[in-house]
Amino acid sequence: MKKLRTIGRLADLTDAEACPRLVIKVGSSLLVGTDGAPRSDWLATLVGEIAAAHGRGQEILVVSSGAIALGARRLDLSRGGRASLADAQAAASVGQIALAGLWADLLAAHGITAAQMLLTLDDLEDRRRYLNATATLGRLLAAHAVPVINENDSVATNEIRFGDNDRLAARVAQAAGANAVILLSDVDGLYDRNPKAEGAQLLRIVRGITAEVHAMADGGSGSGMGSGGMTSKLQAAEIAERAGIALAILNGTHDAPLGRALSDGSGTLFMPRASGNVGRKAWLGGRLRLRGALVIDQGAARALHAGSSLLAAGITAVEGSFARGDAVAVRDADGAILAHGLAEYGAGECELLMGRHSRDHAGLLGYAPRSAVIHRDQLVLL
Repeated sequence: MKKLRTIGRLADLTDAEACPRLVIKVGSSLLVGTDGAPRSDWLATLVGEIAAAHGRGQEILVVSSGAIALGARRLDLSRGGRASLADAQAAASVGQIALAGLWADLLAAHGITAAQMLLTLDDLEDRRRYLNATATLGRLLAAHAVPVINENDSVATNEIRFGDNDRLAARVAQAAGANAVILLSDVDGLYDRNPKAEGAQLLRIVRGITAEVHAMADGGSGSGMGSGGMTSKLQAAEIAERAGIALAILNGTHDAPLGRALSDGSGTLFMPRASGNVGRKAWLGGRLRLRGALVIDQGAARALHAGSSLLAAGITAVEGSFARGDAVAVRDADGAILAHGLAEYGAGECELLMGRHSRDHAGLLGYAPRSAVIHRDQLVLL
């Protein structure tokens, strides 16, 4: 198997040898005008770039926002269809047809078949459904189609939804085994402070999302049309980097936005970890919904970083209500999340065992204990 060239700069995202599989996310404010009508001329220039990438051997997946905005216009709903959950669901139901047709017609003009996939949070949080999505995406790409993916907002609720397509794009990249993600937005990238502030500097390369990097983000959506801001983009970058996937934020407001941004290097490239998690651990590390948390002491934290499983003796608190096999966070005493893992015991059993030595477990449980509260094979460090 040929070894891929390493992605080290924005221009590498158009190189089929460095980036054979690429996810492109398009925000609502780019695809839909303030009047609620699609920006068809702009989208045609982007589709032309996608067709060019397709022609040079890259496999492209598109995560496209815009269904709610398009549907709201057709239903004459206030506040862009976001006045209530019912309005958003209705607008999405109507707008998704228009959105899919828009992409299908423009790609067909270049001889490319578009495929539609509507996903919910549970489709990528449940392991079996995640693998089903992976299989479908792989087959579509093998057939040279371009999957166009969106959250299924017609059935998603506030409790079970991604809430923004930035994080959806990163999770899709994991499921599809992509090399990179491009988030097209109405901003140039990540600045070291509010971009309106005097002396604000655009960060061209970011190596690792730290607390200092998070502090630079603004959680709002500048257009008021989308649901994501810089905070959601950094969360997407974290998901991607853990899986060894590069992620870039580019300004998409210009015609043919990929070529313009990549040619002059204007944007922010978040570098992947040198050895990212793959397979089950990538899925686990990127999970957005966790059933609870286990708080651990410093000794247990050191043991985890040394490659050990999580034992009950190092647990100081149990949070939430979870069952065996559920995904939980592992936190330190200061609240920092150290890992995600699949619990070998439910919350009640964890409370019974926490702080106790393994030799005591059989007597406490009344049955033969398991080897760990979270086995290292079911745990991923963040």
